Amino acid sequence: MKALRHFFLCVAAALLSSCAGYGGSGLRPGIDTLAEVIATMGAPAMRWSDPDGRIQLAYPRGPSGTQTFMAHIRPDGRLDRIEGVLDARHFALIENGKSTQADVLRILGPSFPGWTAYFEARNELVWEWRFCNDWGQMARFDVLFDGTTGVVRTTYQRTELVGLRGASLSCAH
Repeated sequence: MKALRHFFLCVAAALLSSCAGYGGSGLRPGIDTLAEVIATMGAPAMRWSDPDGRIQLAYPRGPSGTQTFMAHIRPDGRLDRIEGVLDARHFALIENGKSTQADVLRILGPSFPGWTAYFEARNELVWEWRFCNDWGQMARFDVLFDGTTGVVRTTYQRTELVGLRGASLSCAH
């Protein structure tokens, strides 16, 4: 029994330590370089380079995960910051009638392709992200684009309901 408990404690410790680089929590702003960010967090799903030399890297941790991290690199090649972007503050940056698909990708990173849907009758493209809302519940955030222009028509979020009674799943921030 004692050996079994020790085994499970070791497995739990290994799992926790393997998650350390998941959101880049061990990386140090102003010290670690672009190469160290990539070595820790892996290859980014998307990368943007600005004219001033800044770089932004997107790390979506879906489809079952509830986070997308953006790593921002300064012009000198050092880490500026890493931020989780699937939250109300970032969702509010998306403007109906103004934001484009490129804008949304830069703000939230890519959605899970399996949740992308096109509705021909409405000529509407929908991208969706899973996230943990302010009440600690699993939720979905949807961005609906005009299928012709690629401009955001509207956004909405909804609690993810599951099971026979439509219960919401809880999650941790």
